[in-house]
Amino acid sequence: MRFVHLSVVVALVFCSAARAQERPDQEQQPEQQNPPTLEKEAPKAAPSLEGPRTSTLTDARKLMHIRTVYVDRIDNQLSDKLAEGIAKMGRFRIVAERKEADAVLTGTCFDSRRLKRVHSEVFLNERASGASIWQDVVRRPYNPPSLAKSVDDTAELIVTHLNETLQEVDRK
Repeated sequence: MRFVHLSVVVALVFCSAARAQERPDQEQQPEQQNPPTLEKEAPKAAPSLEGPRTSTLTDARKLMHIRTVYVDRIDNQLSDKLAEGIAKMGRFRIVAERKEADAVLTGTCFDSRRLKRVHSEVFLNERASGASIWQDVVRRPYNPPSLAKSVDDTAELIVTHLNETLQEVDRK
């Protein structure tokens, strides 16, 4: 019985060694590399200090027609900071009543004390239908900096992303 097991093991080792020797012969085809050229490559976008862009535009046409925005209450006073930043942009007028607005800015600003991170999600929706127009997701560390400073940075980043989106839509 031991002889049978030993012969099976030897046969498997022999077969695997034979297959290992066959593979390099099959893969010895020369790799095709692009030869170096003197042509300039297209310039790549400079990296952002804030990391990759996290905002998403759903409907450019609706975004261009918004004149008034109602900012719904968002935790950690993010709504106050967003309303202030959006008002400073000059593109939209912030209104006090939802029924006066063309669009509603809603979202969350969750602070995880254990992870020491602020996770914010902001949505700009059409008031009448509730259809999504634009959204952004931002994660920022805190402690250090303080929670209030992280929320301020988050609001500034969201307003910057919204402004960049508006500029891109204006160019088209």
